[in-house]
Amino acid sequence: MRIGLCGSVQSIMAQPDFPFQALDYMEEGVQRYLKPEAPEAEFIENLRAFEKCPLPVEAANVFLPADLKCVGPVIDHERLARYVQTAMARAGQAQIKIIVFGSGRSRFVPEGFSREAAFAQLTTALKQWGEWAAPYGVTFAIEPLNTAECNIITSVAEGAALAKSVNHPNVKLLADIYHMTRENEPAGNIEDAGPLLVHAHVAENAAHTPPGVAGDDFHPYLRAFHRAGYPARLSLECNWQDLAGQLGPSVAYLRRQLQEVGYK
Repeated sequence: MRIGLCGSVQSIMAQPDFPFQALDYMEEGVQRYLKPEAPEAEFIENLRAFEKCPLPVEAANVFLPADLKCVGPVIDHERLARYVQTAMARAGQAQIKIIVFGSGRSRFVPEGFSREAAFAQLTTALKQWGEWAAPYGVTFAIEPLNTAECNIITSVAEGAALAKSVNHPNVKLLADIYHMTRENEPAGNIEDAGPLLVHAHVAENAAHTPPGVAGDDFHPYLRAFHRAGYPARLSLECNWQDLAGQLGPSVAYLRRQLQEVGYK
């Protein structure tokens, strides 16, 4: 299992003696890095700056802005299509492999709107997004969020159902241990998702802290990933008090638990 960090590449590059060696990759933000609604020149400026990063940027999250709705009775389809197509083209240029589709406010189902209709809208949208992603070698990872952050796709089981409904090779699933523990979702749902899984996130339950701060036991979830045959990335998406100081111990804590469940 490869371990990465969700965060601002430019911010950590500005920190002297940052422990890049503890990590395998970075996970940036779509809006911050790819800037889908900004001029191409601004993205190219980012691209050139990020080339100096010692780690590859392999994934990006925070996909859609809150005001760009993808479910509900009012959707700006023209703006949404333009945004997604630009993001895919720029992700391809940046060699990003995974785009995380969390975007809780964008996909929040408005009061009085049918959840079944919203699920159908998400299915239709993701089918199209998968088509736009495919030429660039990009895969969407549907991120289930806890119910305090969104009111649809709030479990790995529900995310798996959406991925199956979409049925596109460039639309798969993410499992986030933090969101799962907040919802008391059983680790077995990771095993059930199996080959749909292409990405993962982790943080501790109570305060979204890095692994090791509160001493959360991730073994059941990490064991489920191992049993599911999941070989890919696990990103630290946490609230850090001292990123440079906490990162090394946090990664060591996580790697120890990974080894204890069978990862090498």
